[in-house]
Amino acid sequence: MRTVILRRGLVALFAAAVSFGAITQAQAVSNPQSTLRIGYQKYGTLVLLKAKGSLEKRLAAQGVQVQWTEFPGGPQLLEGLNVGSVDFGVTGETPPVFAQAAGADLLYVAYEPPAPTSEAILVPKDSPIKSVQDLKGKKVVLNKGSNVHYLLVRALEDAGLKYSDIQTIFLPPADARAAFERGSVDAWVIWDPYQAAAEQQLQARTLRDGSGIVDNHQFYLATKPYTQQHPEVVKALIEEVRAVGEWSKANPQEVTTQVAPLLGLPTDITLTSVKRQGYGAHFLTPEVVSAQQKIADTFYQLKLIPKPLSIKDVIWTPPAAVAKAP
Repeated sequence: MRTVILRRGLVALFAAAVSFGAITQAQAVSNPQSTLRIGYQKYGTLVLLKAKGSLEKRLAAQGVQVQWTEFPGGPQLLEGLNVGSVDFGVTGETPPVFAQAAGADLLYVAYEPPAPTSEAILVPKDSPIKSVQDLKGKKVVLNKGSNVHYLLVRALEDAGLKYSDIQTIFLPPADARAAFERGSVDAWVIWDPYQAAAEQQLQARTLRDGSGIVDNHQFYLATKPYTQQHPEVVKALIEEVRAVGEWSKANPQEVTTQVAPLLGLPTDITLTSVKRQGYGAHFLTPEVVSAQQKIADTFYQLKLIPKPLSIKDVIWTPPAAVAKAP
């Protein structure tokens, strides 16, 4: 029964992007190849890159325009990649695993350093729950297939609980927060900036973040056809992401001032998110691939994905000129 539910859930995730404004495959085909379509979420380096405008300036010299589409979560963004509405995007560790399991034609292009404190299991400020062990039999809400899905699995395992010991409820961030505020659920597993907002606006308590149990890498992914046809555009994109990341590490306050209005959040909440994030795009190493393989194996063992996966089969091997980029 769990496998049947999973497969239905995967189908639902893969249909969700359309409802969030993703264009259809037929529309995507009509787009000129001179447009790079980037999917982003309400956090991370791509938000800064979009605000800076440096990528548009650089690619204009190659006759390439940039189109940005916002998604509410990694699973919806990767469905955008799968149906052809975007060419490139960034998500946490888990969405690519679910997408690959469902047949998405994607490639891992680069990753950012670990950011284990930028995701957490939260409980209401007056909750009697004091430890992860106390979640047994409780209702836990999260975005299915997102980076926090693996955090939950590992936190339960570390606490001596099984995934089946809790009641999972799958909702996107906005709906999950509403359920959390109403008291309809006992805990919420979420990432920044939603995490920082809940901590400061709702005084939510952090039951467990990712420290010591997950890396919480962010991965840059692209469709396989796009990377094969436009490697120089991907090269330019990764170099610009890397440059913005290096600047961001050195200037958290300036980043906050720039990003807070884009996120619609107060500067104190935004600054917390900015400081917890990892910055700097790197091409994947064997160690990172191995860590991602462990996540895929874990979800298969739990029957959360219907088949075993080989992560190394979907890693982009950049041309020599790209690999030598500083």
